[in-house]
Amino acid sequence: MSRSLANIVVHLVFSTKGRRPLLRDGERGELHAYITGVLKNDDSPLIEINSVGDHIHILFAQSKNHAPAKIVEQVKTASSGWIKTLDAWYADFHWQGGYGEFSVSPMHVEAVREYIPNQAEHHRKEDFQTEYRRFCEKNRKPLDERYAWD
Repeated sequence: MSRSLANIVVHLVFSTKGRRPLLRDGERGELHAYITGVLKNDDSPLIEINSVGDHIHILFAQSKNHAPAKIVEQVKTASSGWIKTLDAWYADFHWQGGYGEFSVSPMHVEAVREYIPNQAEHHRKEDFQTEYRRFCEKNRKPLDERYAWD
């Protein structure tokens, strides 16, 4: 085969360090745009993104040319450094050390794309930790809570 093809869609979820509610509405759009650019630079086009005060959801088509961990590292490192330049509020900003990256089958991409924009409403009923536990269970990925919450 002379051409390589990939159709890998992932739902990436991670929190602020200690799940501190640091992400403010005023900068949210800029943060999402910045992360969109980071993903574009890694040949991983954004499908949907949204965040609430303590975590972010990113749905994107993962590049066949870059390792998943490197893409996540780029997103977290670049956005953390960038957001600290916006305002003194973010001077001590950090993302948590870990993350959840879940594959999304083509037939479920639209459902996940519709789920992500409704985060504020969703989290009036369910906190981040409960949501993350549910994702892990649904994806049959055991969660060791000793290491999940930094």
